[in-house]
Amino acid sequence: MENKDDFDASAAPPFRIADIRAVIPKHCWIKNPWRSMSYVFRDVIAVFALLAAAAYLNSWFIRPLYWVAQGKMFWALFVLGHDCGHESFSHDPILNDVVGHILHSTILVRYHGWRISHKTHHQNHGNVEKDESWVPMPEKLYKSLSIETRLMRFTIPFPLFAYPTCLWHRSPGKTGSHFNPSSTLFSPQDRKHVTTSTACWIAMVGFLVYFSFVFGSSLTFKLYGVPYLIFVAWLDVVTYLHHHGYERKLPW
Repeated sequence: MENKDDFDASAAPPFRIADIRAVIPKHCWIKNPWRSMSYVFRDVIAVFALLAAAAYLNSWFIRPLYWVAQGKMFWALFVLGHDCGHESFSHDPILNDVVGHILHSTILVRYHGWRISHKTHHQNHGNVEKDESWVPMPEKLYKSLSIETRLMRFTIPFPLFAYPTCLWHRSPGKTGSHFNPSSTLFSPQDRKHVTTSTACWIAMVGFLVYFSFVFGSSLTFKLYGVPYLIFVAWLDVVTYLHHHGYERKLPW
């Protein structure tokens, strides 16, 4: 076995994607929409059950347990929407997009905007110029960051909540926004899809505002806001670990 000190993380792997695909059992490539939808129904039922229990019990002893559990369920909804974006949810692109929009909009994720930039990330992983998220940061760019930006990106706990900010402003050195259909993130044929997703996001925000007026902003924050923050923190932790397995870790 080679000494791990001789390992070059920048070198191309000694295998091709086709080699990996060849050893995966054929049944793993089958996309069963009924099974996929069963996961959706299961997780949605769990979300509403937790919501009902927290509203009924309304106890400070129960709330922390609810926040953690519901935050993890928001993550579960994100993962299902993630699979819709990768088209691994089913063979039907319409079903993928409809389910993806419903799931991602409920947790304030722009489905198509995220789907397109996430695809760019997978196609250009680790590329300083072309990667879209978890981009290796050149020293020159790091030194040009303002003190506020360095604080928000490199000082715990602020990076745990970086995900929504990145969707608004992207990573340092990049322009555009996941909300803007005319952003350089998207091609002209993508703009209609991005507009649809942004409209769904606005509708969800409108629902939360309406809920706040009817039931109060405090209850809205307890039932939705805190679990959302936990979901965002968990999303950032998980994706950080996904992209930083080697000892010489990339900058945040």
